[in-house]
Amino acid sequence: MNMTVVLIFFGVAISLGSLIFAVSGIASKPRKRMQGRIETIRLRAAGHVVTRNEENANTVKKQITSRFPLFEKLAKRFLPNQEMLAARLARTGREISIGAYIMVNIATALLVILLTILILGQSIALALLLGLIVGVGLPHMVIGQMATRRLKQFTEQFPDSIDLIVRGLKSGLPVTESIASVGQEMADPVGKEFRDISDRVKFGQPLDEALWETARRLDTAEFKFFVISISVQRETGGNLSEALGNLSDILRRRRQMGLKIKAMSSEAKASAIILGSLPFIMFGIIFALNPEYEMALFTDPRGQMMLGVGIAIMSFGVLVMNKMIKFEI
Repeated sequence: MNMTVVLIFFGVAISLGSLIFAVSGIASKPRKRMQGRIETIRLRAAGHVVTRNEENANTVKKQITSRFPLFEKLAKRFLPNQEMLAARLARTGREISIGAYIMVNIATALLVILLTILILGQSIALALLLGLIVGVGLPHMVIGQMATRRLKQFTEQFPDSIDLIVRGLKSGLPVTESIASVGQEMADPVGKEFRDISDRVKFGQPLDEALWETARRLDTAEFKFFVISISVQRETGGNLSEALGNLSDILRRRRQMGLKIKAMSSEAKASAIILGSLPFIMFGIIFALNPEYEMALFTDPRGQMMLGVGIAIMSFGVLVMNKMIKFEI
């Protein structure tokens, strides 16, 4: 019994330590950027001229440097579609490296495996299966939620940024200067994305390439409409301010339509949530009243099979209901 407690303690400590180490690196990035800005202000106050290129070069160096080189090497050797994963991580707006993401996956899987074997007393095969599912699925879901929340904020702010570009064009500013003004005036995430575009253009990248690179990374229809409008105007000519003004109006109407659809489908979503959570609520109530009655689902192989089939069928039903209440505008 003492050996089991020791194994549980060390296993949980190692897994939690890995998670905290990885997450602390992600959470400390804004603080490091703030320290970099303070250092820049200090150098300027001391008489040292800090150019924009120096600031951008330092930022690129920080982004290239990884805290987890071993996991980066493993990812480059064994992980397919690294560009897709890197783009997904970039959509969160945080500087999350592939190595840190893989480390969180491994630590989560190890924690689930240890808890399943040592506390629940399940077989190694079931523990490995649960560890694989949770270790891959949970970080993937968290990253997806972070990216969705950031893209939602971007979509809400984007029409205002287009209006700012239109005002700049009408006042006689070129497109690049208008985009730079959006990066300076707008809050994140819109401000950050436009600052990145402006910085890449200052480094010598063509405007079209910088815009399309951001569009592929964000993967949102609103920004693609914006990039297409600018690309077509640069090739064929025309009144860009008028085209962007019309685009801003269309995006606002599109968002209003989305809010109306969300309100109309709220009842169906509530029903789906209730139906999906009802089996788990009943399971918890019965387990609280008579734990031995349901322990057969975990200890008996037939119960484990029934539990796995039930979870699979319920997951399929939740996916179907989610598909039914989701509308594309």
